[in-house]
Amino acid sequence: MTLSFLLTSLIVVASPGTGVLYTLAVALTSGARPSVAAACGCTLGIVPHMLAAMLGLAAVLHTSALAFAALKWCGVMYLLYMAWQALRETGALSVDTRPAASARSSRRVIVTAILINILNPKLSIFFLAFLPQFIAADEVHPLARMVGLSGVFMAMTLAVFAVYGLFAATLRDHVVSRPAVMAWLRRSFAAAFAALGARLAFAER
Repeated sequence: MTLSFLLTSLIVVASPGTGVLYTLAVALTSGARPSVAAACGCTLGIVPHMLAAMLGLAAVLHTSALAFAALKWCGVMYLLYMAWQALRETGALSVDTRPAASARSSRRVIVTAILINILNPKLSIFFLAFLPQFIAADEVHPLARMVGLSGVFMAMTLAVFAVYGLFAATLRDHVVSRPAVMAWLRRSFAAAFAALGARLAFAER
């Protein structure tokens, strides 16, 4: 395990993106436990991209304009849907303080987080281009090495996103008790999801 891999992975994971934004939004609207669920969901959403890179499907996305565009526009539409939900105070970003709703809410948060990462074609291409740089040409077991590196990347994702979420959750009481602040945050999250959708729409292979 090289230091350069760890540092590069940390920079990639900690950089604000869709997963970070969603984890923060869940933390501020629902609290600490759902924010950890969001971190877990975002981490699980990496698995399909890791498998795609191993099976060569990521290369298909990289070379096929049609396949890339299809997944990309699904991701764009989902991000716009998330922006709409934030404005409407529905879905996984709704505020619900009832104890009975906690388990159901966590499941919904995890599914949403997984979908957010699955519908990002750039993540598959990232695995295709990033991980092989840290696998030696004479590696005896390249797939095992790739699984190990992917596991480290996922562990870092879970840890960093959980820290983001738990920190934001500490501010939740100050946010939920102030309707004006809550309304401003919802509009901000909606605008951020829409902006990420627009950025993905203009993304190229």
